[in-house]
Amino acid sequence: QVQLVERGGGLVQAGGSLRLSCAASGRTFSSYRMGWFRQASGKEREFVAAITWSGGSTYHTDIMKGRFTISRDNAKNTVYLQMNSLKPEDTAVYHCAAGCKQPSYSEGSYDYWGQGSQVTVSS
Repeated sequence: QVQLVERGGGLVQAGGSLRLSCAASGRTFSSYRMGWFRQASGKEREFVAAITWSGGSTYHTDIMKGRFTISRDNAKNTVYLQMNSLKPEDTAVYHCAAGCKQPSYSEGSYDYWGQGSQVTVSS
């Protein structure tokens, strides 16, 4: 089992930045690919970014590329999502997830999920 706890959400003005963190405990964190997904109110959950177990490869959706950056620190069992130039449409609950399957953008590839952290961007 892997337990995931997200932190760092909050209220920010458009154009601002936030860094989310996701702390993992339980089984070996460094064995898993880590992903970030988000779900806005009334919408389906969508893929944001993923990073391989070594941190050597990252994947970001095209619409967020250049604004959002995923990274990880295996020594701290933590994965991060740096979000810059935030827009009101980025408002959502952000979830981190851990898994070993492909493809990285699919929810079904992840076995463990955090409770989520609310990010609200005001205009």
